Amino acid sequence: MEYRKVGKWGVKISELSIGSWLTLGNQLDYEGTRKIIRYGVENGVNFIDTAEGYADGIAESILGKVLKEYRREDLVVSTKIFWGGSGPNDQGLSRKHLIEGIRNSLKRLQLEYVDIVYCHRPDPQVPMEEVVWAMDQILRNGQALYWGTSEWSAEQIEKAHIVAKELNCMPPIVEQPQYNLIVKKRVEEEYAPIYAKYGMGLTTFSPLASGVLSGKYLDGIPEGSRLDRWPWLKKSMEEKGIFEGETVNKLKRIREIATSLDATMSQLALAWCLKNKNVSSVILGVSSLNQLAENLKAVEVKEKITDEIYRELSLMF
Repeated sequence: MEYRKVGKWGVKISELSIGSWLTLGNQLDYEGTRKIIRYGVENGVNFIDTAEGYADGIAESILGKVLKEYRREDLVVSTKIFWGGSGPNDQGLSRKHLIEGIRNSLKRLQLEYVDIVYCHRPDPQVPMEEVVWAMDQILRNGQALYWGTSEWSAEQIEKAHIVAKELNCMPPIVEQPQYNLIVKKRVEEEYAPIYAKYGMGLTTFSPLASGVLSGKYLDGIPEGSRLDRWPWLKKSMEEKGIFEGETVNKLKRIREIATSLDATMSQLALAWCLKNKNVSSVILGVSSLNQLAENLKAVEVKEKITDEIYRELSLMF
């Protein structure tokens, strides 16, 4: 396992990490989560990501019980604030919700601080000055060590840095976007100027495009899979043409390449993400030990990807 700096900043996180969206509190209970985290840590994972909105806070609560088994300094834990409830001040990036949201997250996580706290989405209803000031206060309070953004545009990230400099506040150090073989334009094009300019890192999610790049849907939708359990996710994939002939042919070609490398489609898709030097960590969404064990082997497959294979995969979608 390689440990990468988050952009130019000093904190180091495992190149593969464990996430909790749609898993903790949905597919995994306490004991299941405990086994996943244990296996991950034993195999080099030190970065674990969650959010206040995952399973309405249950994901954080389960994770909090599990994390008590570990030395705090050995882990890098992140959470995200935006969706905290249904009340008028329970969502968004107002100073009120950010301050109250991180306080509630820490209670559920049973931690004194998280290493990284993200603004889970941009909030056009709140002035950037308010967002930056509140995030800086969270850091100064010792409730988080760094802050970042998730699914913000390059323009919004740029503005956050400008405002942070004007207010003498800590700027965001990391962005958490979706990134995979199918969805990559924002990471590779829109964000291109901000990596060198601000030293931003990336902790990317959905590396398998909700399982599409694992090949599990080439022969239909398996019972119990994400697209089976969450119809809204299936509809989203259908609208993107994921199950149409051309895409299916591309997925079959990915399977051929994976087989030639003695790898699975999942391992190849993850390894491709890891080849991007701007990616600090690829967040895994696993619901079983078998999935996690398979995915962690992507670090070995990464070394097998030649420049020719990388180019072919990159130009596929």
